[in-house]
Amino acid sequence: MILVTGGTGLVGSHLLFKLTSNNTSVKAIYRRAHKLESVKKVFAYYTDDVDTLYNRIEWMEADLNDIPALEIAFKNVIHVYHCAAFVSFEPDKYHQLRKINIEGTANIVNLCISNNIEKLCYVSSIAAIGHELDSDTPITEQTAWNPEDDHSVYAITKYGAEMEVWRGTQEGVDAVIVNPGIILGPGFWKDGGSGSLIYRIYKGFPYYTSGSTAYVDVDDVISAMTQFMASDVKNESFIVISENLTFREFQSKVAKALGVKVAQKEAGTFLLQLGWRLDWLNHKILGKRRKLSKQMANTALSKTIYDNSKIKNTLNFKFKPIDSSIENVCAYFIDDHKAS
Repeated sequence: MILVTGGTGLVGSHLLFKLTSNNTSVKAIYRRAHKLESVKKVFAYYTDDVDTLYNRIEWMEADLNDIPALEIAFKNVIHVYHCAAFVSFEPDKYHQLRKINIEGTANIVNLCISNNIEKLCYVSSIAAIGHELDSDTPITEQTAWNPEDDHSVYAITKYGAEMEVWRGTQEGVDAVIVNPGIILGPGFWKDGGSGSLIYRIYKGFPYYTSGSTAYVDVDDVISAMTQFMASDVKNESFIVISENLTFREFQSKVAKALGVKVAQKEAGTFLLQLGWRLDWLNHKILGKRRKLSKQMANTALSKTIYDNSKIKNTLNFKFKPIDSSIENVCAYFIDDHKAS
């Protein structure tokens, strides 16, 4: 039996589709019942037989910090895919991020230890990997995390979660960590991540920035995870990215695929530095939610290159071209928008 945490998210729902399509016995954890419809929606992108596959899942209601509920979910489980996470870059959400991402992962690891789980796959992020001083030097799995850097609250808690997984490996749990870039996949247009960015570009996003980051198709992330779990690879981490693109390149490709206007104005250093300070004032004075933190502004200007050679060499892995991923995801977005 396989257990999937975060089953109602982008990665979790796509993983469940793959597992159920292969007739795998699977349990999945959810926190809010209304989110279960998101899983059916994802399944419907790829099959007409949604109910048959969906009904193969044994759903368990549990919070990552609800130990009694998690103990029930872990019964008869041998493999765990830990996909659940809280994604936010709002500094005031730090304690909530710690509670879910670090403490929640610690609970999953502890239950893996006590239940003699054979293997754990943890979905982390490239945000949890260090940065090179020279922007032209590719970032690898060996790039050191510098605790003195001004990391986002999300990055700090994903790194902390990884430390819990490594602790588990020292206590007898075989584990593999995947560090995806920005994951492209359909079905979550307003819930954060790439889907929200695609939605914003569709609605009209006039500015681009000079920074860059890495992107990957959700199917590639799922394929990497399941291949690692079926392999002898253990106690290692892997950067899972297809291509590095500037933010301008990504926005341009998405805008063209959606048939909307391409951003023509650059948001430079002055505008971004002014923007995060005004955003901070709006939060402090008016109680508005943070939309642009200092770390987000710096990331928008930061040029990074991620190296995916380790996973390519280990699994002989071949990634989907990002152009193809963008076209496919944008086509799903357009269909969903027309139907709404």
